[in-house]
Amino acid sequence: MYLTNCPQFTIAFLGILRIGAVHVPINPMFKAGELAYELRDAGVCALLAHPDFAPLVEQVRPEVEPDLGRLLVVAFTAPGDMLTAPAVPEAPFASAAPVAGSDGAVLSDGTVPSDWAAIMAHAPADPVQVDRDALAALNYTGGTTGMPKGCEHTQGHMIYTALSALMGQGRTPGEGGDVALGFLPMFWIAGEDMCLLNPLVDGSTVVMMTRWHPAAALELLQTQRVTGMVAPADNYVELMELPEFASAELGAFRNCTAVSFVRKLDPDLRKQWRDLTGATLREASYGMTETHTADTFTLGLGADDQDLRAEPTYCGYPVPGTDMIVVDADLEPVPVGSTGQILVHSPSVLTAYFHKPEATAASLVDGWLLTGDTGRFDAHGALTYLARTKEMIKVNGMSVFPAEVESFLRNHPAIERVAVAPREDAGTGQKPVAFVELVPGTPTSPDTAEEIRAWAKEQMATYKVPEVVLVDAMPMTATGKIRKVALIEEYTAK
Repeated sequence: MYLTNCPQFTIAFLGILRIGAVHVPINPMFKAGELAYELRDAGVCALLAHPDFAPLVEQVRPEVEPDLGRLLVVAFTAPGDMLTAPAVPEAPFASAAPVAGSDGAVLSDGTVPSDWAAIMAHAPADPVQVDRDALAALNYTGGTTGMPKGCEHTQGHMIYTALSALMGQGRTPGEGGDVALGFLPMFWIAGEDMCLLNPLVDGSTVVMMTRWHPAAALELLQTQRVTGMVAPADNYVELMELPEFASAELGAFRNCTAVSFVRKLDPDLRKQWRDLTGATLREASYGMTETHTADTFTLGLGADDQDLRAEPTYCGYPVPGTDMIVVDADLEPVPVGSTGQILVHSPSVLTAYFHKPEATAASLVDGWLLTGDTGRFDAHGALTYLARTKEMIKVNGMSVFPAEVESFLRNHPAIERVAVAPREDAGTGQKPVAFVELVPGTPTSPDTAEEIRAWAKEQMATYKVPEVVLVDAMPMTATGKIRKVALIEEYTAK
């Protein structure tokens, strides 16, 4: 599924599981290199895509189909396909005319056919016997050692995640009545949980947004009587800065969860929100794609703002059914208050990395996931998250792994060696910087770095595209490793 947030995402997801197939959500920000890699790695046989992505899909099909050993079945659907006039005549979507039997090709007039009418007209598929432990989804995550890896997840993982997350919010699963504002991208594991699985398992409502827009969000919070949302802390600030926020009717809005990505939730922000709305703003949970996220809860743990005084991020207690431990380099438990690597054991930890036995063996030990993240438990048994995985860069909350960016850049014919490191950025939290050593004899100009960056924009999602810095030679350690710290220190000192 190569889609932005739309109702078809949920419908197709349910159809995929109904026939016992495997759900592979693809980042809609992907460019050619990333899309081709993921189609190959997952062995995709059918692709449902947004019409805007048609040129990119047609670009990569000739190179991936020989590797797949079959033709790639492609269908398109736009958000407007679900709208009918005159119910929403002002809706800012346009649906292309349906063309039955489309193979996904771009028409001669430059338009792209929508296949949604033909899909919905098809007779329902017979359900298959469900094995809750069988492979049901490949959720891709970046890695510190190379290209992204598909995390094998099952329907059992999904159900447990939804049940435990709902209980962590103080709700009884299945009671319904909740109305969630869902704008987190649904290809992302957090968006899948909050905008798709939780509402389905609970029998509640999701008000879907294709992307964040503070004014539109505020209108929906009021008109749809939204009861809760999960959002970066910055988004709550944006809402409060709207002139109309002070008079907004937000009586139903009670379940407010902030994620500390660029801006950290702190006592001042919590007080400001409480003074304006009467609702308490709390920190989100710890989690990752490998665990299907939502591994901890913070509900009811904010007395005297003790949760927000932990540095840098307080994560609370493990949700019911999840075990967590902090260990040293020998995987031995460390004393309370000491730092170490966070390990997680739960009914939703990935079964394996798809077709990557070595990576699986390195990350899963007796059912425990070695997260690579650093944390500590306090005297009350609550987890504080201290640092990201060693190499990870966070850009507006999205994970960027240097090894992945480096792998793509090495495909550029002029690049001999490359090293990617983060620099701090007030707007996005961090940004990747690529230090590039060119192939000897390569002609250069003042525009060479920008030309490489322009090439990178065609290969990877925009948030991954690094600033490019040309270097004559890489500083090396005695063991032959590139000294990334020295590179970024010199760059930021200029």
